Amino acid sequence: MSKSMWQGVIPAITTPFAEDGQVDHAFLARHALWQIDAGCIGVVPLGSLGESATLSFDEKVAIVRTLVTALGQRAPVIPGIGSLSTDEAVRLARACEAEGARGLMVLPAYAYSTDWKETRAHFRAIANATALPILVYNNPIAYRTDFSAAQVAELADEFPQVEAVKESSGDIRRLAGIQELIGDRLVLMTGIDDAIVEGIAMGATGWIAGQVNAYPHESVALFDRAREGGYAAARELYDWFLPLLRLDTVPKFVQLIKLTQQSVGWGNERVRAPRLPLDGAEREAALQIIAHAVDTRPKL
Repeated sequence: MSKSMWQGVIPAITTPFAEDGQVDHAFLARHALWQIDAGCIGVVPLGSLGESATLSFDEKVAIVRTLVTALGQRAPVIPGIGSLSTDEAVRLARACEAEGARGLMVLPAYAYSTDWKETRAHFRAIANATALPILVYNNPIAYRTDFSAAQVAELADEFPQVEAVKESSGDIRRLAGIQELIGDRLVLMTGIDDAIVEGIAMGATGWIAGQVNAYPHESVALFDRAREGGYAAARELYDWFLPLLRLDTVPKFVQLIKLTQQSVGWGNERVRAPRLPLDGAEREAALQIIAHAVDTRPKL
């Protein structure tokens, strides 16, 4: 697999639910195709934004199957591999590969905050179970396990199939630290919506994005402008987009992004418990941000 698979805008695609609480596979397929038609280069299901922790094993495999069928050879499906146990993560990686996934985003184990010896063993078990290219996902804010630059370099050195790193620690200096150790060995990606222009300035060439679920054309345009002309070229669009992008960086980001999707006519705000839809002042504040973005939406 060419490293070009990781270079561009890739939605961390949300998981749509029907009124009965089941996964809405028909909408999922349409949503993924809309993202690719807008210029995104792949999709990442089963991530934090995809509410992976509330999905059963069989639901995860079925989601990957739906997306692979919908996208065919047009774009890769790169599922997140996250679980409570290493055994389940290994089984999920193998099942996703069998369904036609073309890469894997590997997370630390859920709930238990592992030390480096345990994290490395968890990662090694998954990597040894599949031949697919791997994206290392570092998000210590969400998973309480942190990959240092040196540890990312160690994984890249041990496993040739590790092709990219999604750095979401919130410390933009990490990208420079990784490059200092291993140069351009890995494709650098950011997973923080409101740091995309800064991430590109520090060497990121891929963006696993959240609000792209509602605004794919604007997300691709922002990425392209920042990559081609830096902050000066992206500033006007970034200024418009930032209030929305900041909704991706708070605890209720899933509810907020799904509410944004509903507001633009591409999805609904249904989430799976323990999450609940927003209400009261919290909802009104979000709707004001979303409505202002809709009213002032720029022409691309």
